[in-house]
Parts: sequence; structure tokens; C-alpha cells
Amino acid sequence: MLGQRKEGLTSHGIFLSVVLSLNFWTTGGFAADTYQIDPIHSSLGFAVQHLMVSTVKGEFTEYAGTIEFDQKNPSAFTASVRIQSASIDTRNKQRDGHLKTGDFFDAEKFPEIVFKSKKLEPIEGNEYMLTGDLTIRGITKEISIPLSIAGPVNSPMGGQVIGLSGETTINRQDFGVSWNKALDSGGYVVSDEVKILVNIEASHKPS
Repeated sequence: MLGQRKEGLTSHGIFLSVVLSLNFWTTGGFAADTYQIDPIHSSLGFAVQHLMVSTVKGEFTEYAGTIEFDQKNPSAFTASVRIQSASIDTRNKQRDGHLKTGDFFDAEKFPEIVFKSKKLEPIEGNEYMLTGDLTIRGITKEISIPLSIAGPVNSPMGGQVIGLSGETTINRQDFGVSWNKALDSGGYVVSDEVKILVNIEASHKPS
């Protein structure tokens, strides 16, 4: 009886070891590292057609966010970014002031633009497709961004650093950013399509 019980415990222990081992490898071995976005070495910008003949570019200068990343386990990826709407900068104060009003971002009522990831799918090499929810003016829509992820590399300042870059196009009307004026020659002052430009550096410092 004692021998049978001892054998049963041994078999149970082996079973648990196998399960834990499988879980270890299928989840990438360890939890993904947490990286903080470094705004000094990053840019979150946009480009929009103006008067149907030129392109105006701008960016947001105040934002913060975290990224969970494990190079061996892309499914563990998460990203959360909060952007201050009033930090918009197109190198023209009068235009920036207009963009902060209810005609566009309504920064007083909706002070933040938020992105939260849902999934990261590998494409090839360091190329991925990032899907997540983008919220502008309180309206949330799912968007996808083809993304390149470089690193991690060791930083001379300590810790590790990754870089993320990509671009996608959204329709601003989907988010209630609807102001426009028709041109006598046809077309509009501002295009509905807005190109989103993402270049992020994020750092991880082990505790």
C-alpha cells in the first residue's frame, strides 16, 4: 500500500513537471519585459493633405506609455499610450490653436488621445501587424499598423532599448474630427485621410 502511494505521488509529480515545462516554453519562458516610452527619442506624428496640393505635418509633444515585449513571444506584447491633445504642434500657433478647438480635437473636453493594443501578429523577421483601439474625441475605433520592432539592444545608459516604427492611415471623420471647407476649384481645405507616423524608442531597466 505504501509503495503504491509513493509511486502515485511520483507519477503525479512527473505529470506536473511536464505541464509546467510545456507552459514555460509555450509562453516564451518568462514574462515580457516592461519598456517605458522615451519621448525625448520618439515622435508621434501625422500628415494630412492641405488645399489638395500640399502636405502638412505635425506631431504631439506630450505623451507617455508602456510596452510589454518579449522577442521570442510576440503574443505577450501589449502597448498603452496616452497623448495630450493640447500638445499638438504643426509649427504654426494660429493653426495649432484652431486644431485644439471643437472644430478638431476639442482638447479641453477630450484632453487625451489613447491607444491600447489588442494583438501583435508576426509577418516576417522584425515586421509585425499591430492591432488595437484608438480613441479620439471619446470615439474608439480599431486600427491596424504595420510595425517594425528593432532590438532589444543594451544601452550605454543602462538597461535595454527597443525601437518601434510604422505608419497607417485613418479617416478623421470616423473620430468626429469633421471640420472642413469646400474649395471653389473642387475638393476641400483638409483631406479626410490622415497618415499616422509612429517612431518610438522605449527603455527597460531591470529592477
